[in-house]
Parts: sequence; structure tokens; C-alpha cells
Amino acid sequence: MKTLDVITIGRASVDLYGAQVGGRLEDMGSFQKYIGGSPCNMAAGTARLGLKSALITRVGDEHMGRFIREELAREGVDVRGVITDKERLTALVLLGIRDEEQFPLIFYRENCADMALCEDDIDPALIADSRAVVATGTHLSNPRTEAATLKALRLARETGAQTALDIDYRPNLWGLAGHGDGESRFIESAQVTAKLQSTLHLFDLIVGTEEEFHIAGGTTDTVAALRAVRAVSGAALVCKRGAKGAVAFTGAIPDSLDDGETGPGFPIEVFNVLGAGDGFMSGLLKGWLDGENWPTALKYANACGAFAVSRHGCTPAYPSWAELQFFLDRGVVEKALRKDQRLEQIHWATNRHNDWSTMRVFAFDHRMQLEAMEGATVEKIGAFKQLCLQAALQVAGGKPGHGILCDGRLGRSALYKAAGTGLWIGRPVEWPGSRPLTLEPEIGPDFGGLSEWPLEHVVKVLCFYHPDDTAEMKAEQEATVLRLFHACRRNRLEMLLEIIPSKVAPVNDETSATIIQRFYDLGVYPDWWKLEPFTSNAAWTKACDAITRNDPHVRGIVVLGLDAPMDQLADSLALAAGHDLVKGFAVGRTIFAEAARQWLAGTMSDAAAVADMVAKYENLCRVWDAARAKKDVAA
Repeated sequence: MKTLDVITIGRASVDLYGAQVGGRLEDMGSFQKYIGGSPCNMAAGTARLGLKSALITRVGDEHMGRFIREELAREGVDVRGVITDKERLTALVLLGIRDEEQFPLIFYRENCADMALCEDDIDPALIADSRAVVATGTHLSNPRTEAATLKALRLARETGAQTALDIDYRPNLWGLAGHGDGESRFIESAQVTAKLQSTLHLFDLIVGTEEEFHIAGGTTDTVAALRAVRAVSGAALVCKRGAKGAVAFTGAIPDSLDDGETGPGFPIEVFNVLGAGDGFMSGLLKGWLDGENWPTALKYANACGAFAVSRHGCTPAYPSWAELQFFLDRGVVEKALRKDQRLEQIHWATNRHNDWSTMRVFAFDHRMQLEAMEGATVEKIGAFKQLCLQAALQVAGGKPGHGILCDGRLGRSALYKAAGTGLWIGRPVEWPGSRPLTLEPEIGPDFGGLSEWPLEHVVKVLCFYHPDDTAEMKAEQEATVLRLFHACRRNRLEMLLEIIPSKVAPVNDETSATIIQRFYDLGVYPDWWKLEPFTSNAAWTKACDAITRNDPHVRGIVVLGLDAPMDQLADSLALAAGHDLVKGFAVGRTIFAEAARQWLAGTMSDAAAVADMVAKYENLCRVWDAARAKKDVAA
């Protein structure tokens, strides 16, 4: 039984995408970092659509190589075939969006890692585990990478897998254009044509633009080029025609391209054509490998290409399966798809990385409470928070489902040390105790401070909000939360919204649900909600219903502790665990308060403080796990 649907082979790079739009690459002031290279893009694109994909390539033994490997794994791509090359650097590409027709790019690929791919890198067992193998034209341009590609294709055919070629013609990568001509898409070359034609018989599916079929067929007459390809290959041929969509040919090539099989197109704004072909190919492979007819496969492909041309970046633009289905069912509402708020919410929420279905969070983001303790200084609080991190890491033990909440003002050292540890990391932005809500100075009056945050940090904001607040109080707090939400999205950061209405006025079973609905009505879609422990199932049911009714793709809820005694907190968690949307807890003072008081006063050692917090955190984890297990058994 094969466990993979598709393996792609070839280029893997880091794309540094100019963040500014409408200017020269020379004038770009900042860049967004994404994975890139056609095979890499396709592996991620097909994974987002639900296929089990893998990539065969090489990356450097450095930060960018590790980024590619880690990002692919987060996208759900099998990375067994990603080889680490200790001698070469990972390829880089600098790209920009000038206008609808100009997309300057520079390839940094001199002796890069992926061009060192060789026959020994092709694992027969991995190839045998896949239903299909997809090659790209660039890796036929070099004898070593060509040998690796041909070996993979031979093994694929021997093991009954289908084979596909994305012609992916970049003259620059065949040595036909200079470094400054990276965006060039076509230069005639008899040598390239001959090389391609020597391999075309190996494929069941061949995909390219009209210009790419021109190079494969050796003529700029598209019909004649397709017939030249057909003369040496019985593959299904899919020709991409830009705004005219795409057309598939499974037999003889007719006199007109319009006589092939087509799928519906989508009238959208062209914002960025870079990576559109890889998005198209991802959708096409989904339909092809699922056994759909060509009109359906081309519909998927055209839609995925439409997403790509309307968004910034290549892989980040590609849709999830849920997003694609929503788009196909509803159709185009806003031609600039990146401005379609409902679609963008689904895109964001269904393409988030990492599994956080269990959340055992040690919250030591407290500032005001620690500052009020005897013996507290800025330096001592910072040192104590590092002990909190030690305790969190000791309890986590490298296992998933653990996290921390830590601030960047008093807890900066601990916050920075937590990077890359596997912990979920939440970071507060509110000024402690503020009402109306104001933010920490580091965020800045324009919220620009968020641009400095690592992407793994989750923006946590506590808002003391109540439905009975005055209109003026509501308006001020709502405006801050709404602006913060948009700043989070602009900076690709998840957001956790914490509400504690009981600290403002009396509450009932409806209170939190009413607040939740209000924020959704404003257009705020938190990735996480942090709610106080309710005392009734009715309150939990109403809150959960309000969230799922508005955002079925939400990450979930974590329960806060409010410095409750352990036995009382255990009862609260047991009640909360009966609701699937509650993923765990984010508790602080119940864990650290006693250790903090003694340590700051100088009556407890570092080791004793850590041990005390470990015991309490471990106990709370056991309480949650037992409560959730009991709920699962009952279900």
C-alpha cells in the first residue's frame, strides 16, 4: 500500500519577496521570507489540498536549509528525500512586484545545494511508496541532476507510478540569460529543445505555458509545438494560456487550441504572476491524482492559479482544500482576492501551522503582580522568569502540547531563550490592568513594534470588557482591539483575545457569549480565546456556540486561572474539559505565586523554586489530561 500521493523533484530555495509593491527591486526596503522553487512550491501546494506529498532535493547545512525543511514539515510535506548538503549553500531568490507585467527577480544559485542532487540521493523505497513522481525542466539542464531525475522516473515507471513534467522553462537557469534577466521566460535554444525532447516520452502528463511548449516543440507556433511534442510522447498535454485559462489534449492535437478540453476560469485581478504556475500545477495534480475528469482538474488548477496571482508570495498564496471548496461554491465576490475578507479569513485559518489541539500553558506574563511582591526589582523579576521557563521546559520534556505566556518587558531573556524549544509562545501587549485598554510602549503608537516579533509568537491581549460598559468605554476598547487584530494579520502573527468581564461587573451565563459575538460583529477573528473558568455548563455551551457559529476554524479556547486554589481550579478544568473547543489551560499564579514570593524575598533557592513550580505545573497537566480523558471515554 503506497502512503504517498506525489513526489516532486528539483529546486528548493528561499524566496526573499520585496514587501513593497510598485517599485524597483533596487528600492525595496524589506523582504518577506518564504519557501520557493517550483518543486518545493508544488509539494506544499498539493499538501494543502490534502494530498500526501514529498520532495526530493538538497538544501544547505545552514539556517536557510533548516528553514526549508522545517517549513515543509509544517506544511505536511514528507521530508525524507530532503538531503542536507554540507558543502553548498541553499539557493536564494530575490523577487519583487513592479506592476502587472514586471516582476523582477534575481536567482542566487551558483553551485547551490539543489543542483548537486545526484543519483545516490534517489531512494528506491521512497519512489516505490508514491503514486506519482513530478519532475521539472530545470533539473534536466545539468548532467548530474538530469541523471538523478531520470533514475527517479525510471523507478517510478517500474513501480507503477504515474509521471508528470512541469516544463518550468527559465532561460536563466539553462545558462541562456544573464543574472539580471531572471524574469525572462523564453529564449529559443535548439539545445534545450533537444534535451527536453529526449525525455518527453517518459511522462504521462506534460504541463507548460505556450512559451514552454514552444521550447519543448522547437517552434513558436503553439499548435505546431504541441504536435511536435505529441510526436514523441503520448502524455496528456496541458497548455496554460494565461487569462484564457488552460486546455488539455489527450489525443491528436486539433487545429485550434480552443478545441481541447477546458475548465472554467475566474475573473480576478492580476497582482503577482510569480508562482502562479506552481499553484496551477498543485490544483491540476489534485484533480489528476483523484481521478477527476479534465474539466474538473482544470477547474481546480485555474482556481489555484487565481489565488496565486492575487496574493503576495508563492506558497503562502496557495489555498487549503476547505478554502478551495468554499471559493468554488461561492464564486468571485471581490476580484482582488486578497481583499475578500471572508475568503482571507478562511485562507488564514485553514493554513496555520502546527497542531495545538492540546494546550497546557504556564502563564508567567504577569508584571504588575510580580512588581508588587516584596524584594522585587526589574532584574530579579527577569531572573525569576527564566526559572519559570526552566520549569516549563522540564515539564514539557520535548513533548508536544505545552506552552508559555511571557512578556517582552520584564521577561525578555526568558522569552528569547524559549525560541525554537517547541513550546507554544504567547506574548502580552496590554499595559497591565489598563481600562480602557492601552498597550505596552514597545508596541508603539502605530503598532509597528509587532514587525519585530518572531512569527512563532502569539499576540495575547487582555481586555476588561463588559456588555454594560458605557458607549464611550466600549468604543475606545473596541477600536484598540480591532486595530490590533489587523496589525497581527499584517505581520503574520496569531492573536489570542482574553476577556474577563467578572472583574468589571456581575456576570451570568450569557455575558461572555455576548462579548464574543460583539467582537466577531466588529470583524475581529482571534485565533485563540482565553476565557475565565465558568461555573456552569450553560455558560460554556453558549460561549462555544458563539465562537463556532462565527469561526468554525478557530484554534480554540484556553482557560485562565485567576490565582484560584488548585482544588478549585481542578473543578473548573473538569467542567471546561467537557467542551471540545476548550483545548486546555493558561494558568500562572496558581503555579508560580508561592515560589515567586519566597524567591524574591530571598528565602528560596533557584533549584527549590524550579522544583516547586515543576510539581504544581505537572499536577495541573495531570488534572487536565485526566479530565479530557474522562470526557473522551464518556463520548
